[in-house]
Amino acid sequence: MRDTLPLLLDTDFPAIRRDRLDTLQMNLGYLCNLACLHCHVAAGPTRKELMDRETMEIALEVIARHDIGTLDLTGGSPEMNPHFRWLVETATSRGVHVMDRLNPTIMREPGYEWVGKFLARHGVEAIASLPCYSKENVDAQRGNGVFEASIAALQELNRLGYGEADSGLTLNLVYNPVGASLPPPQAALEEDYKRLLHEEFGIVFNALFTITNMPIKRFGAVLLAKGQYDGYMETLRNAYRAANLKNVMCRNLVSVDYQGFLYDCDFNQMLGLPLGGSEQRPHLRQLLESGDVPRRIAVGGHCYGCTAGQGSSCGGALG
Repeated sequence: MRDTLPLLLDTDFPAIRRDRLDTLQMNLGYLCNLACLHCHVAAGPTRKELMDRETMEIALEVIARHDIGTLDLTGGSPEMNPHFRWLVETATSRGVHVMDRLNPTIMREPGYEWVGKFLARHGVEAIASLPCYSKENVDAQRGNGVFEASIAALQELNRLGYGEADSGLTLNLVYNPVGASLPPPQAALEEDYKRLLHEEFGIVFNALFTITNMPIKRFGAVLLAKGQYDGYMETLRNAYRAANLKNVMCRNLVSVDYQGFLYDCDFNQMLGLPLGGSEQRPHLRQLLESGDVPRRIAVGGHCYGCTAGQGSSCGGALG
């Protein structure tokens, strides 16, 4: 798989700095039941990398030490980590808001039938990926049968109260474009999602997040193989909006890989760009020893993906 990192490091993207630390985003490992073409993690069923419990314990100490309010869990499929339930139970018992970046098809896999009820019992915010409301588009991006499995899982989450008014259980969906293009305006697409998913499947949800595909890992390799990399990067640069800089998530977040090393965001983690552009990778332990979180943020050409058009982050459009 060809790597886009050397191309991304030669960049004119403006310098940005961290304002505060509200969220610890933890990648619990690269194991996933799917291997999607757009995946910037290159996750899949054969990946072995998983965060151990000791690293999770250190992370919980860091959360307490720095008074961090939100724990954002990602993967792979985070639920496939054998310590997932222990981590969620411990964090929520301490008053931490937990978000689970959920590939909903995991709920249809044998041995993972517990996922929906567990998330509901602990009040976890579910952020479920559904790249389109069209079966053809979803299966083209993720594989045959993925759309039906996703719909069935979302219906189960609704039965548990997710997405329902006054339930206290938040269900947000995530849209990714199928190919080398920017996502459409989030507000209009959300209206379409809500109308069509409710009319056809009775599904309700709170919000839709549109996220730009990042030119890294598996998707970056596909762009290079198809000769689309330069054109896609030009699309991102031409759509750059400086106003989006103030809202990018790296300004209030630190990303943690499965070994406990620190990065400015999940995308930098996948590229191996350490927190603050350090020459050596800082570890969670250093956040226990120091009261300071580096304000400098490492940037590259991929950062144009977060600032193009309406802007994009793990929380959807920025503006």
